[in-house]
Amino acid sequence: MKKRSEVLYFTLRNKKLLIGSGIILIFLILALIGPSFTQYKPLDYASPRGAEPPSAKFWMGTTFFGQDVFSQFVNGLRATFVVGLLGGGLGTLVGMLIGFTAGYRGGIVDEILNAFTNIVLVIPTLAVLLIIAAYLQVRSLMMECLFIGLTAWPWAARAIRAQTFSLRTRDFVDLAKLSGMKPLRIIRDEIAPNMMSYLVLVFILQFGGAILTAATLDFIGLGPTNTISLGLMMQYAVLWGALPFGMWWWFVPPGLAITAIVGALYSMNVGLDEIFNPKLREI
Repeated sequence: MKKRSEVLYFTLRNKKLLIGSGIILIFLILALIGPSFTQYKPLDYASPRGAEPPSAKFWMGTTFFGQDVFSQFVNGLRATFVVGLLGGGLGTLVGMLIGFTAGYRGGIVDEILNAFTNIVLVIPTLAVLLIIAAYLQVRSLMMECLFIGLTAWPWAARAIRAQTFSLRTRDFVDLAKLSGMKPLRIIRDEIAPNMMSYLVLVFILQFGGAILTAATLDFIGLGPTNTISLGLMMQYAVLWGALPFGMWWWFVPPGLAITAIVGALYSMNVGLDEIFNPKLREI
């Protein structure tokens, strides 16, 4: 109870965590309720006059084709959080599975999994994603999440493996072995809870990494073909000359949103690291 109160005390005092969480919360609320404030779908031709600057009718203006930028923006935010949650979550899950298994088992199992991790680690991930995405005629958001999650796990697996190596020799793990607990239960009930703070940090980094990877794929035209995203908004803006025509309202909002979300996630990561690590706390 005392430890929980201590963590809560430093959480409420940590400006990095509070600011980062506040930014994420604002964008998350906008992604959830924003679409209900627009009567247009992202790709509807809302304005017959084409490009219009922000106004009372079109809060973020319209694109070269008269599409409502605000509608695209709020729906793009949804896609961004979905990619971060599913892509980052899958990468964290695979990393946990391989990291826990390699770290706890050791021996030949660890050598095989470590070799596999090193192979995947040195593969140019973005190049692989480019090749796969380029050969698909129809690309969905879920497919993008799957690709990102299955290529983003190696560094997480190595980090979790190292932590598991350290914990598996502790007395509470030896007692669990002597009591007859199976390896899977030992990992679940004894090792994982003692790494929970570290796993949260890993997930946050995976979340931000998935968003950046998705934005890169979308910006170069290899994102989803059946939805809108912040990266695709920027890609369309560049493709149709928004910058030369001075249509800043088309590309500035998605660019700032991606920067703010990823920056807020890393701020949260630093803040949580300071809370969980007493040596880094600001008294």
